[in-house]
Amino acid sequence: MATQIPPSNTSTPWEHRPTPPTPDMSVPEDYRRKFNKKEVASKFADPCEKASKASLDCLERTHYNKAECYEFFKAYRECKAAWLERRKEDRRKGIY
Repeated sequence: MATQIPPSNTSTPWEHRPTPPTPDMSVPEDYRRKFNKKEVASKFADPCEKASKASLDCLERTHYNKAECYEFFKAYRECKAAWLERRKEDRRKGIY
């Protein structure tokens, strides 16, 4: 069970802040390759796993101060949107 520690309202010192997300975090991995690596089809195969883990790591490092992790959340949302759009396109074309 998760601890019930309230989020921090104070800014994290610069030396402890995570480095900003890299532009490649906004781009999903090739989902077909990601899904084919799995032996069993799973809803948990996430081509945006790198961005997801980075945003969770940011939360932990900033003591759950969401305002300081906005860029990480934004990168994850952009990655997820690009992935879903790519899947829609492929379904329309009958690829996957």
